Amino acid sequence: MDNCRLYLITPPVFDPLRFADRLASALDGGDVAAMQLRLKDADDDLWKRAIDKLRPIAQSRGVAFLLNDRVELVRPFGCDGVHVGQDDMPARQARTLIGPDLTLGVTCKNSRDLAMQAGEDGADYVAFGAFFPTSTKDATTPADLEIVGWWSDLMELPSCAIGGITADNCAPLVQAGANFLAVVGAIWNHPEGEAAGVRALNVAIDNAARQEVA
Repeated sequence: MDNCRLYLITPPVFDPLRFADRLASALDGGDVAAMQLRLKDADDDLWKRAIDKLRPIAQSRGVAFLLNDRVELVRPFGCDGVHVGQDDMPARQARTLIGPDLTLGVTCKNSRDLAMQAGEDGADYVAFGAFFPTSTKDATTPADLEIVGWWSDLMELPSCAIGGITADNCAPLVQAGANFLAVVGAIWNHPEGEAAGVRALNVAIDNAARQEVA
């Protein structure tokens, strides 16, 4: 089983200048594969300021810096890729715009058909969810654990699980074969701070992987 790793998503609303130290703290807390900048109802100026402030923090630590939806900003601002939803730009079009060398992730909810199509359209990973209740997004499609195991057994393309994931509930997803766990609240709302949130999830992932091997 490939190692499962953390995929951090920013809160939907924050001040980039104040958030920079929190992001650095989180990324220094433990292993993180990638982070996604997701801003809700933000204008272009805020997006660009956030990218300029946060991208160097991630990339200097070897963490891929991805944007949510804003495909047109990826290459001009030196980002590592983009994540698109089913209501955003079509994955095939996004791939054309960012080129073959950058990362493309696609939301597939709880759909095997959408995941297969995403793979055909050039996705580098597919995202399934939501697996648990979450307050981050207003509308979520419940996903079942079976789809992660099915995908892991059938495909080499990595999968990312999202939706209400915490250190306490992530073990079944790790053991089912999820390659990435996308997390928001479990990090930024952790009572001991974001670095502690990353450490707790890293420990939980490692414990779950060891139990699977045993």
